[in-house]
Amino acid sequence: MARFKRILGYVAATVVTLLFWAGLSLAIDNPALPMPQVALAQFAESLPAMIPHLWISLYRIVVSMVIGTVSGTILGLFIGRSHLADLIGAPLLYVLYPIPKIVFVPVLLVLLGLGNAPAIALISTVIFFQTVVTARAAAKSISPDLVQSVRSLGASRIDVARHVVFPSALPSIFTALRISTGTAVAVLFVVESIAGNTGVGFYIVNAWGRIDYATMFAGIIAMALLGVFLYEVINFVENRLVRWAPKPE
Repeated sequence: MARFKRILGYVAATVVTLLFWAGLSLAIDNPALPMPQVALAQFAESLPAMIPHLWISLYRIVVSMVIGTVSGTILGLFIGRSHLADLIGAPLLYVLYPIPKIVFVPVLLVLLGLGNAPAIALISTVIFFQTVVTARAAAKSISPDLVQSVRSLGASRIDVARHVVFPSALPSIFTALRISTGTAVAVLFVVESIAGNTGVGFYIVNAWGRIDYATMFAGIIAMALLGVFLYEVINFVENRLVRWAPKPE
């Protein structure tokens, strides 16, 4: 039933979006905003040419998510459960977290060149900070009584981390990952539109430069579907790893 409601929600959202798009296109009456059917037809026609770019973009963002999530989770849980580490790490987070990571694009391009490296480095950084802040908060919110009850049964610090701290923080970590998905896709677009000649971001900007608006919107549709795909993958993994936690609708 929940899956049916989810599918129905996607269908309803798609219909509303297409209707709004069509109405806006008619109101503006500008080639820069083609009608939905034109963009969708171009998407179907351009899909074979876009597939290599989609694979490259997917590779970049998946690798970045793994790097950012794993490193952010480990550090966030450590800071959250260590008083000394929190005294040192919390002020650094307060200073570094609000900085828009996108401003480091020129620096990364100079240091890492074009291609996969700057995109992966930047997206990993965005996800890392989102995850480390969330994991720290989740670790600090664990009840001391719960930890003490486990320790009283003879559990070591590693046992507490493995069986109490990490499982308790998992729902918050997945929430952070879902939230950061949209930001990660946006950062991917910016990097790909500037660095190199591959990826969906490059495909969109290249079409824009050729004033081929139908192809440009075909690329936008592809990037939107990439974001939806990643969001659903995260939900799928969470449903398998955190069966006991309430699931988002």
